[in-house]
Amino acid sequence: MNLQQLRYVREAVRQGLNLTNAAVALHTSQPGVSRQIRELEDELGVEIFERRGKRLIALTEPGRAVAAAIERVLLETENLRRAAKEFSGRDVGSLTVAITHTQARYALPRVVAAFRKRYPKVHLSLLQGNPQNLARMVIRGEADIAIATEALAHFPELVALPAYDWHHCVVVPAGHPLTKVKALALDALAPYPIVTYSPEFTGRSRINDAFAQAGLSIDVVLTAIDSDVIKTYVELGLGIGIIAAMAFNARRDTGMRALDASHLFGTHTTRVAVKRGAYLRDYAYRFIELFAPQLTQRAIEQAAVKARKGAPLPGA
Repeated sequence: MNLQQLRYVREAVRQGLNLTNAAVALHTSQPGVSRQIRELEDELGVEIFERRGKRLIALTEPGRAVAAAIERVLLETENLRRAAKEFSGRDVGSLTVAITHTQARYALPRVVAAFRKRYPKVHLSLLQGNPQNLARMVIRGEADIAIATEALAHFPELVALPAYDWHHCVVVPAGHPLTKVKALALDALAPYPIVTYSPEFTGRSRINDAFAQAGLSIDVVLTAIDSDVIKTYVELGLGIGIIAAMAFNARRDTGMRALDASHLFGTHTTRVAVKRGAYLRDYAYRFIELFAPQLTQRAIEQAAVKARKGAPLPGA
């Protein structure tokens, strides 16, 4: 038995039992992956996968137990490497953060600047995607930390903690009729074409739900993952925009006005997530604390202990 065989089994599971995709992800050949898995099964004396011809079609009952054990073994192997690096070079290494565009563009710049000043020898990478993909990046070990508003709390493999709350605002061109409305209401917005986020991003589900619960239909004429794109098309007169309030800057967005919509679409919580059981370098904890000062190393470690015991996490 060797670590390579364990990695091949794990990747086969992650790739939905597609050995060709597993081989591509592992930078090897499909027959090599198949052979190594067979050799591990022979050594263990159990079949990990059910097969139809040469195709894997399911995990066997013992295979499910083996796959879970392999995840634990490989996680602890990575933890050993990280622990060794911690003591061989505390301020040297890499940190990968999986994050949505809005968070990266508006919430993270001050954090990155402070982190780089404190840890100039740490290579920092930002991976962007939708919240579900960000969660999977951390689960697969492709990223150390995920930051997003949606989805992170729904993955049991993660410890997801609340970082901060935010609200939406409505952006309109200067002089738009809505700027004269004293108390903004959903029925005042519904007649206008709407430009807002793609369905999986930045609280979009709350926007849809609010109008639906009020019995109002809306005309969403354009969606985007980027608040700046939304504002561009609002400024061109395509419609009114609904964006995260943090994405509006009165000094920069001079051709538009932001209208408070905190009472219309509810409060949203951005969360920081790490993989359960993963070893974090000291500078990873410092990065999280720069982003959300209340999320200290002690707070995160206590939450991880609660997660192992099945207790609810703060803000869940």
